[in-house]
Amino acid sequence: MARRGPRNAGEWANWAGDQRCRPARVLRPGSREELAEGIAAAAAAGQTVRVAGSGHSFTEAALTEGTMIRPERLSGLLDADPASGLVEVAGGTVLADLNRELAALGLAMENLGDIDRQTIAGAISTGTHGTGARLRNISAQVEGIELVLADGSVRRLSAATDPELMGAARIGLGALGAIAAVTLRCVPAFTLLRVDAPHPREEVLDTFAERAEAHEHFELFTFPYDDGALVLERNRTDEAARPRGRAAAYLNDVVLENWTLAALAQTGKALPRAIPALSRLAGRLASGGRVSDRSDRLFVNERRVRFTEMEYALPREAGPEAARRVVEWVRSNRYPVFFPIEMRVAAGDDAFLSPAHDRDTAYVAVHQYRGMEWRPYFEAVEAIMDDYDGRPHWGKRHFQTAETLAPRYPEWEKFQRARDTLDPDRVFANEYTERVLGT
Repeated sequence: MARRGPRNAGEWANWAGDQRCRPARVLRPGSREELAEGIAAAAAAGQTVRVAGSGHSFTEAALTEGTMIRPERLSGLLDADPASGLVEVAGGTVLADLNRELAALGLAMENLGDIDRQTIAGAISTGTHGTGARLRNISAQVEGIELVLADGSVRRLSAATDPELMGAARIGLGALGAIAAVTLRCVPAFTLLRVDAPHPREEVLDTFAERAEAHEHFELFTFPYDDGALVLERNRTDEAARPRGRAAAYLNDVVLENWTLAALAQTGKALPRAIPALSRLAGRLASGGRVSDRSDRLFVNERRVRFTEMEYALPREAGPEAARRVVEWVRSNRYPVFFPIEMRVAAGDDAFLSPAHDRDTAYVAVHQYRGMEWRPYFEAVEAIMDDYDGRPHWGKRHFQTAETLAPRYPEWEKFQRARDTLDPDRVFANEYTERVLGT
């Protein structure tokens, strides 16, 4: 039997702590059968169902007053064929755990985002991506999905047997069913060389396209009140891995990137007038470095400082201009934001609701420290992104609705047909899906 929470299950909060709800019931199934049983019982009782994952979405995606599924017991590799690179993994598997299990098999994900605390189901459902001009988001690595529907039945989807349903389910926002398992296409394990270096921001933006093409994985961070940018370049290497020692890694990943950032952000929160000076100091502290290690270890970053975030996917050529406009808005409005702007790239793909659907993409992300006002900043950024037909990251804050989003997705109606097929009674709905997908 699935482990059930009390009828008053208490409050659930996301990682950032700014999305909260009180589900009527929380289920922690330990098998596909328990997941199916719990969902069918909730639907029969007239409750809606949402799967919470690890809570790394900044949106209201997981919120529910009905039944919340916590999938942490649905974890681990279910099957693996190292020769073909195909692995089946339970939907609640956290990426960090998956990466360790893949490494033991001599395998790796071809690309990852910059955190590894998400579940695989949550990562693909929201369109999580890494960076790489010729690499697609994580959902593009999916070969099959095992979906539990509202009546407890199990639907196994693949591009070969259900191309339209797979096109929808690869980035489904949790609105089609609960993902019990995912079949991934992996690659042989590889080593990355990561080089971080500061450069003048205008120089980097002027050469954005060339830099993106020159490196397998390219991204940049820039503080709006500073004129520099920290550029991260990662490329495969045949040289032996030379990871940082434990002390050096702790100094860089925890002390500098988290404790120091937290201290500066707290100071800026207390003294907003000091934020421009603090930003310039943070820019000077971003001195860069060089390290080689197992790929997944160099894709991810330690994230201990809490914040909220908005990210938009734009036609790649529009990225630098949009970022410049964000910097100009912050400066001209003297807006108190200390956190940097982040830019990444991705290849176009064919998932119906992928923010990178059918176009090579630049991602522009903005952040605000937890507890500081963020809405005017994010509203202004969204207005800029709208000028470029921007598509929001599904797991990050935005103010779009189904009416404003539909024209931006050529396959919108195909997704809606798949939703009608898989969840006609809208058991897997909440206020967020109603806002962004319609009823």
